[in-house]
Amino acid sequence: MPLASTIRLQVESALARKIPSALTPAPRLIRPQIPTGLAELDELSGGGFPLGALTELVGAECSGRTSVALSFLAQLTAANKVCAWVDSANALDPASAAAIGVDLGRLLWVRCADVADVSTKTTKSVTLPPEYFIPGSPKKGLHGGGFGPHPRTEVRGLSEAMSGLFTGKTPLPKPVETSEAKTNRSASGESVAANPITYRKRRARHYDAIERALRTTDLLLQTGGFSAIVLDLAGIAPQYVARIELSTWHRYRVAAEKTQACILLLTQYPCAKSGSELQLRLLNAEPILEARTVFSGMRPRIEALRQRFPQPANNVVSMRKPPQTARMASWQSRTPWAGAQ
Repeated sequence: MPLASTIRLQVESALARKIPSALTPAPRLIRPQIPTGLAELDELSGGGFPLGALTELVGAECSGRTSVALSFLAQLTAANKVCAWVDSANALDPASAAAIGVDLGRLLWVRCADVADVSTKTTKSVTLPPEYFIPGSPKKGLHGGGFGPHPRTEVRGLSEAMSGLFTGKTPLPKPVETSEAKTNRSASGESVAANPITYRKRRARHYDAIERALRTTDLLLQTGGFSAIVLDLAGIAPQYVARIELSTWHRYRVAAEKTQACILLLTQYPCAKSGSELQLRLLNAEPILEARTVFSGMRPRIEALRQRFPQPANNVVSMRKPPQTARMASWQSRTPWAGAQ
């Protein structure tokens, strides 16, 4: 019976014209990395974000995703490199980006959300009747000097005065519907959703923003010339982002490898899976308090969920996948009045 090595040589010689090195595994590719500007994060990832690959930053709101991405872009724009920010929810603040150190002249900002659909904060004004502007007669007493009535009597008539500020047009709070009432409505055939048309419009708006963001990223990758492309999908709910096909992320990974661009994906829930070279999760940041009353900054925490090819400690590269251990890092973001430490 021939040896396994002999059979391997026979198979490779027969397939040499069609599939070179058919039974030889492809060598591992250790990609160059770009520093992020955060020493703790660079130490955790082994040098920064990989070049020519897809990096995913996962975290909840106010966890520090945007700050890490802007710090990374500040390092690239300082080196006279051009970057792009694909904003699916129009959430980027250029003033904050410039404060961190991003050169806005070298940053392409693409807003993919419809301006008409962006929710704006509405302010409500309260109109006071004219009698409230008539000054009252001065009173002698506790606040005027000497003796006077008890302070408790000064609040008499306050409820009647406050009731005059509200009119009959003020909407009353909607009573909470019990689960039994919902069950009876469902059994009778009535719709549980308050306004299904509004729900469908909101869902279609989210999908339109995702489609614009993905098309824009495709065009930027095909055009080339960008050192980093940030795809910000953090402003969209995870149930919509999770519906993106995995083939999209694999296509981005191949395109980034060809153009040597660094793709940074910002999401609330990991969705790129095996298409990402490095996957980091930002945990809830801890506030920094001095004397228990003064807010001095935040302490973000980050965890490495997945790293495809970690940097080896020596020149010997094992063909086996090393065991993945829990790795975390933390740093401080100080406020201006607290000073740098």
